[in-house]
Amino acid sequence: MEITSVSVKKVEKEDSRVKGIVTIVLDDQFVVHDIRIIEGDNGLFIAMPSRKTAIGGYRDIAHPITPAARNMIEKAILDAYKEGK
Repeated sequence: MEITSVSVKKVEKEDSRVKGIVTIVLDDQFVVHDIRIIEGDNGLFIAMPSRKTAIGGYRDIAHPITPAARNMIEKAILDAYKEGK
């Protein structure tokens, strides 16, 4: 799997932990929208797109299966965010 595109829209809202909204394209064939970049207590991390469930919790709509895939996606996103893409 290759990440072929990363598009970051920075969020400039004061007092918001959300720092950006991201779209990635995988292998020029599959797109994932609405990945959030969040400022946590230990630095930046990503949150995959999710929706609210009928019982009030949240469930990811799309997410990586393996830690290696998650690390690759997170690194590509955070690198693009830091570069200002």
